[in-house]
Amino acid sequence: QVQLVESGGGSVQAGGSLRLSCAASGYTVSSSCMVWFRQAPGKEREGVAGINSVGRTSYADSVKGRFTIYKDNAKNTLYLQMNSLKPENTALCYCAADLYGSSDCSGGVSQWKYAMDYWGKGTLVTISS
Repeated sequence: QVQLVESGGGSVQAGGSLRLSCAASGYTVSSSCMVWFRQAPGKEREGVAGINSVGRTSYADSVKGRFTIYKDNAKNTLYLQMNSLKPENTALCYCAADLYGSSDCSGGVSQWKYAMDYWGKGTLVTISS
């Protein structure tokens, strides 16, 4: 069975950094689109960053220049490096994978959540002032 397990969340002060990890089993991270999502308190889930099968990346405008998504294929793990964190970035963060779709992360970030077939359980990121 495919499993995605997030880790690396925690509490950090504004301006700090965190790296989130998504360890995959029963699935090869290099094979298809993978996406990081977040859901802030009182907000809807939104796409943050995506990476396709050939390593092409896409980001929500709000995180461009601060966040980096990448895969370590040898470890079969997806990462999200988050720098210059802001209190507004406090959220439950999820990784997800599109196993069966053919879009390969094409389309806008608002479309990604409808294409994902597997989701992790989430890891909490809390940014304090």
